[in-house]
Amino acid sequence: PPAEKPKVNLVKLQEHKNKNYKLLDTNVIIDGRIADICKTGFLEGTLLIPVFVLEELQYIADSSDTLRRVRGRRGLDVLQKIREDESNMEVEIMNVDFEEIQGVDSKLVRLAQKLGGKIITNDFNLNKVAQLRGVEVLNINELSNAVKPVVIPGETMRVQVVKDGKEPGQGVAYLDDGTMIVIENGHRYLSRTISVEVTSALQTAAGRMIFAKPR
Repeated sequence: PPAEKPKVNLVKLQEHKNKNYKLLDTNVIIDGRIADICKTGFLEGTLLIPVFVLEELQYIADSSDTLRRVRGRRGLDVLQKIREDESNMEVEIMNVDFEEIQGVDSKLVRLAQKLGGKIITNDFNLNKVAQLRGVEVLNINELSNAVKPVVIPGETMRVQVVKDGKEPGQGVAYLDDGTMIVIENGHRYLSRTISVEVTSALQTAAGRMIFAKPR
């Protein structure tokens, strides 16, 4: 763990406003993609990890639940990776707290308000709460969807049918980026790699879905 920094006086937080802070929440650190995004140079300013986020990560990493413990330790590893590679972005851990506020997300929103910073997250609820309180949010799920290649009806592709769809006769395949392809009459090709023709695509809050038929 990093050495404890002196606690920041809440009254003096205004002095930090010119640093173009990007505040990380716990979920986006555990997710891990933020480390690769930092390397691209698309983000500017200073990455800020408040000490209460770090403490929550450590709490999760010490959990008796195996899955939570693995997620927490992954988050700490991602954080270490980001701090070791500060060539693209400055990273700062701020020893600050709002003891009158319950919940890490609420504390994060308040800190972003005080600093005039933006929150980087992939959490739907935090995204909504922050926006309602006038805090700008950078959602990496939205970024991920935005940079996926565009598919056009009539385009063909080779895919492996891995399972049945929800409707009778459908088959399901996935692109390398995780996009689901629902194949009409694809059930008969289960476990085979086939050529399909795109019929339509649907963009939802959860991601993109492609509909196709066998060639």
